[in-house]
Amino acid sequence: MRYFITGTAGFIGFHLARRLLQEGHDVTGFDGLTPYYNIKLKEMRHAALSQFPAFKPVISMLEDRPALESAVLAAKPDILIHLAAQAGVRYSLENPEAYLRSNVEGSWNIMEIARRVDVRHLMLASTSSIYGANETVPFRETDRADEPLTIYAATKKSMELMAHSYAHLHKIPTTAFRFFTVYGPWGRPDMALFKFTKNMLEDQPIEIYGEGNMSRDFTYIDDLIEAIVRLSAITPSEENRLDDAGIETLSRQAPFRVVNIGGGQPVSLMNFVETVEKALGRPAIRKMLAMQKGDVPRTFAAPDLLVALTGYKPDTPLDVGVKAFVDWYLDVRGELGA
Repeated sequence: MRYFITGTAGFIGFHLARRLLQEGHDVTGFDGLTPYYNIKLKEMRHAALSQFPAFKPVISMLEDRPALESAVLAAKPDILIHLAAQAGVRYSLENPEAYLRSNVEGSWNIMEIARRVDVRHLMLASTSSIYGANETVPFRETDRADEPLTIYAATKKSMELMAHSYAHLHKIPTTAFRFFTVYGPWGRPDMALFKFTKNMLEDQPIEIYGEGNMSRDFTYIDDLIEAIVRLSAITPSEENRLDDAGIETLSRQAPFRVVNIGGGQPVSLMNFVETVEKALGRPAIRKMLAMQKGDVPRTFAAPDLLVALTGYKPDTPLDVGVKAFVDWYLDVRGELGA
């Protein structure tokens, strides 16, 4: 099949593109190589993908509508997977405009183009940040998610709402999937695992927010990719509506569905730190800090809908995933200049 993936120089986009290329599919990757974090890492990801003859990279920004449209029309994709975004909860406090441009305007461009090329399935990356400080756990897709705590979360919610309207107006089968703290090899330098590992190896303190009284539902990257691949084959339609109305999110007005991708096994931040210490064989110098603006005390996915649709639930143990990241980091840190 032919896939068009935005964000292939990013963490998740790279892993998804590599998986699909390994399976023999054609992949066009669209990425702006923005300097939000180390561009060298992004270039390394694209270089690894370019070893596959079926990979075609296009370097441009989502906001460049003509370039994006030209790339999609040339690729003629069966499935369009939109992963590119301005990520990072804390950075949204510093530069909210970047989130509006990329996550709202860029996503709108994707939807406008998707209706022109008549894709079989449009898939959009959303986030668990949409749930805000929801006090009811686990977080279910059927919960209200109307109180975002950051511009990042607000822009992702806006994307979901626009996508529903496009699915209704133009009959575009659309799945929005909400990620829960994804980690693993080739991960982002602004994420906790990368920063903790780097600082601990350099005998620098690690910053622990919320005095460590937070928990996250960590999702290993290979588990996330497996879930996305399985979901890509399940085009939202009345034919696959589930009988269980308590978990089903398929709209009554559109071929549109929202799905959590998470294992439903939150881990405390201090247990996470201890797991990294064990993988590195050294203790961390801990700098305890107050909760930052926009942070939430916990994330906790309800995976029931994902399991019902795909028969799959993320289940890689945290220690296994953390060790895989540490092994990768030790291999590439010199090349990254880290």
